[in-house]
Amino acid sequence: MKTLMTLLLLVALAAGGYFGFDYWKRQSATNTASAKSGRPTTATVETRNIRFAVSAAGEITPSEQVSVRPEVNGKILVLPVDVSDSVKKDQLLFQLDDRDLQIEKQTVETTIERSRLELDQSDREFKRSQKLFSEKLISQELFEDARTKFELAKNALDRSQKTLEQVQDRLRRTRVTAPFDSTVLTRPISVGQAVSGSGGFNSGTEVLTIANLNDLIINAHINQADVTRLRVDQEVEVTVEAVPGLKIIGRVERLAPQATIKNNIKGFAARVLLKDVDKRVRPGMTANISIPVASADNVVAVPLASVFTELNPETKRMDRFAWVRNGEEWERRSIQIGVSDYFFVEVTQGLNAGDEVSLEDKSKVAKPSAAPTPAPARSSSGGGGRTGSAVPSTGSTPKSSTASGSTLHVGGSGAVSAR
Repeated sequence: MKTLMTLLLLVALAAGGYFGFDYWKRQSATNTASAKSGRPTTATVETRNIRFAVSAAGEITPSEQVSVRPEVNGKILVLPVDVSDSVKKDQLLFQLDDRDLQIEKQTVETTIERSRLELDQSDREFKRSQKLFSEKLISQELFEDARTKFELAKNALDRSQKTLEQVQDRLRRTRVTAPFDSTVLTRPISVGQAVSGSGGFNSGTEVLTIANLNDLIINAHINQADVTRLRVDQEVEVTVEAVPGLKIIGRVERLAPQATIKNNIKGFAARVLLKDVDKRVRPGMTANISIPVASADNVVAVPLASVFTELNPETKRMDRFAWVRNGEEWERRSIQIGVSDYFFVEVTQGLNAGDEVSLEDKSKVAKPSAAPTPAPARSSSGGGGRTGSAVPSTGSTPKSSTASGSTLHVGGSGAVSAR
């Protein structure tokens, strides 16, 4: 009897050791595979803040930029500014040589003086003829000639005065001043170089380019899927690639009413105004615009990879679920989600903080078959009896549900709202 009990105890210990070793080997293989892939297979439900925003890139340009060209022909006489100089409103930018115009002005002034003398003479003759005609001492023809001469002299004086005004206006245009507080961006012309006025066939010679760098704008191309989230006067966050760590608050100043195609992407032109920006920010730099879409503070959240979907055959809608650890088993649990970003999603129903969820769809992970159970050998019968062989029993694998998909689908650029 003692021998039999000892034998049964040894068999039980051997069986327990076998099954324990087999479980340890399978767990080690799973952990090794996860370690080799460098990717975790589980995550813990946590409480966090979620901020979702869509991004757009654009180029920084001045809000006001002017190509300064002379309105009259001439030669550059004075050019006191250079590239990167700051100028105030009405400050002199450049002046043309006006000697020819000064001579023309003197000539016109002489003509005006002569016209005045002729007008005075014609006026005296006209008054004398008028008096003589009233006394019937001269004919009507002589009276009409005196009046015509007086009118012609008056017209000549008017003509000369208008010519003088035109010359004076051209003289004023030889001095070009800044229309607003600005900075000189380019200066392709030097002193002494002849330039043509903007009234010519080539629209004039560009002498300077000035811009107001205190107010900068970003011209961005917003994807048609995201433009509905923008509105005029909305504040957006702007980062500049050339200035790491710098964040600027911009304001949406204008949205195009019609879509255009840029880089094979249909979208809408948006103008974002930046005021009082850092001096390190300059026109031509590339900026990234972050447009806030949705946010949630202190909510229960899980990684997007832990949320799975499948088609409900009854409602014909996509149901969302997660695999939650329940002891040594994984439990499939239906969930409701809210706001999400590119990495985490808010869970409004179905999970609690601290729960452990799987990043893999457990319904698609093959479950190992049960280990064969050794059967005791049957003793051979006496004489010519046959020796019986033990047949291992095959363990049955529980039937698992299959999901139609294992990816969380997000709308637009990634925002999810399924409250």
